[in-house]
Amino acid sequence: MAFDGVGWLAAIIIGGIAGWLAGRFMNNSSGVVMNIILGIVGAIVASLVFGLLGISFGGWFGYLIAGVIGACILIAIGRAVGRRT
Repeated sequence: MAFDGVGWLAAIIIGGIAGWLAGRFMNNSSGVVMNIILGIVGAIVASLVFGLLGISFGGWFGYLIAGVIGACILIAIGRAVGRRT
């Protein structure tokens, strides 16, 4: 996935904000690095899922929204897998 006009530094910053917002929304206490990872990977996951549905996000704000949604999905998956073990 290209970052749709968002550079690498901006992707890290926006990913961190997206991960932090998702952590607050999902009541998850992760560190700063984990928030950045959740936000960036979450944006990629959400972009792929929404791309299959014909929905696309663009620009900084779209990347932030996709990151929050994707990070929430990843947190939910992590909780579901963690409870099984």
